[in-house]
Amino acid sequence: MNKNMGESFAQLFEKSLTDTPMLPGAIISATVERIEDKYVIVDAGLKSESYISIDQFYDESGKLEIKVGDEVKVALEVLEDGFGSTRLSRERAKRLESWSHLERAYESKETIRGVVVGRVKGGFTVEINKVRAFLPGSLVDVKPIRDPEAFEGKEFEFKVIKVDPKRNNIVVSRRAVLEAESNVERAAVLENINEGDQVKGIVKNLTDYGAFIDLGGVDGLLHITDMSWKRIKHPSEILNIGDEIKVKVLKIDRDNVRVSLGLKQLGGDPWQDISQRYPVNAKISGRVTNITDYGCFVEIEEGIEGLVHVSEMDWTNKNVNPNKVIHLGQEVEVMVLDVDAERRRISLGIKQCTANPWAAFAENHQKGEQVKGKIKSITDFGIFLELDGGIDGLVYLSDIAWSETEAQDTLRKYQKGDELEAVILTIDVERERIALGLKQLAEDPLASYLIENEKGTVVAGKVVEVEQKHAIIELAEGIRGVLRASEISTDKIEDVRTKLNVGEAIEAKIMGTDRKIHAITLSMKAKDGKAPPVKKAAKATKTVSAAASSGSKKKKTSESGLKTTFGDLFKDHINGTDDKESEEK
Repeated sequence: MNKNMGESFAQLFEKSLTDTPMLPGAIISATVERIEDKYVIVDAGLKSESYISIDQFYDESGKLEIKVGDEVKVALEVLEDGFGSTRLSRERAKRLESWSHLERAYESKETIRGVVVGRVKGGFTVEINKVRAFLPGSLVDVKPIRDPEAFEGKEFEFKVIKVDPKRNNIVVSRRAVLEAESNVERAAVLENINEGDQVKGIVKNLTDYGAFIDLGGVDGLLHITDMSWKRIKHPSEILNIGDEIKVKVLKIDRDNVRVSLGLKQLGGDPWQDISQRYPVNAKISGRVTNITDYGCFVEIEEGIEGLVHVSEMDWTNKNVNPNKVIHLGQEVEVMVLDVDAERRRISLGIKQCTANPWAAFAENHQKGEQVKGKIKSITDFGIFLELDGGIDGLVYLSDIAWSETEAQDTLRKYQKGDELEAVILTIDVERERIALGLKQLAEDPLASYLIENEKGTVVAGKVVEVEQKHAIIELAEGIRGVLRASEISTDKIEDVRTKLNVGEAIEAKIMGTDRKIHAITLSMKAKDGKAPPVKKAAKATKTVSAAASSGSKKKKTSESGLKTTFGDLFKDHINGTDDKESEEK
């Protein structure tokens, strides 16, 4: 070999070093020169041939994957090992090729195949072309796995979701592949169904709010309110997992792959023409299907339930405990009170199917009649008496006694359970109210007093109470009059207390009555005109018979049409008061 030829080879070698970066880890091409028992000799165009262990050239099945003359990719480990040889690695080249393939799969979102080789904390190890990746347990399947060992040693398709060469970390997901496949299947299924279609499906799962139906790749939700026209507490009442059922497609959300289904819509709407079938006031039978604190629900036909409110269960007890009146499954007679077809509501009543005790009381009693009853309760505004039929009558405070003070004192004397006699004042069946009176059992002492002391009579009395604007005058036992400041003198009086004192005796003319305070209105300034002789304060203890006798005598001796009854006399005084008040105004 001459000098020029030597320089030519040197130049060629230098050129090859320039073309290929000769750094550890570089991937270069090499040609298989020979295959021996333990080594494969390759020529990578370097200074010498390289020996690579034959173990690095077997595939996963243990078969030699090269032959003499093949060109293979190898990784440069050491350019000069100190003995004049270059160390190359086929296994490292494979690993780097696998990393490159995984990065491309990650960027393009392609699927790759790998083998689950073992279990680690939090998941599994997957081998993909000699590279190991991590498969988290949550990404193995679309649903929780029950038998992790069943996945070991099996080959699956995965999607690469993370590649980190610096940390030698690769994360893959099998669930992403399954979800993608499922989305394709769901899209294909959704193309073949439309809203309003009737389809078959398998009950896949039951929840408190409904059931999921497998329509052959797409899960549809059958809400509990769309299962039956009647009220149900849980889907398990009418469905079981694994049942094959026919349902109606109510709504499809193709973007979010959601399907709403209905079961009750397959049949006719029982609420149609409900008002014609169940008119108001009709009496029908039904079965108690549910009991609540506020009432109970009664099924009157398949899919139709009405509410019996607690206030419509009993005539006399508005807050009755429903469980004490009816029980679940009981057949009851009810009356239709109201029908709201638009809101799908029916109001029913149980008490309306029994006799109304208020109406019965009105038939057997009348206004002005005296009745007896036991005190059921005592309140600040009156007394409740229990009457025939278990109903209550109310004696208002104003009807306990003729004067407010006496009414308060009398109220304190009574106790629950005491039996009283009262007069019926009003009966209101519609509002379920009966007004009673105690004071009406005796004559009004004010009326008796006015029989003997007509309007215009000058009477004597004693001041018992003085306020700035008026004074209260005691005319007789239990008879009081009111003397206002404007009726004391023709002069303007700002404060009655400057003119009158408690205990002082005065004379005044009767001007009328004050219905609000049940007192006689008096005037001192009016008594100075023409007036009948002064009469001393009369006793207010006249009996009804005495008053009637007096009225009878007047009627016999008078032919001039004078008013002679208690009521007429009282009206005269009231009218006089009204006239007086009008004049003052």
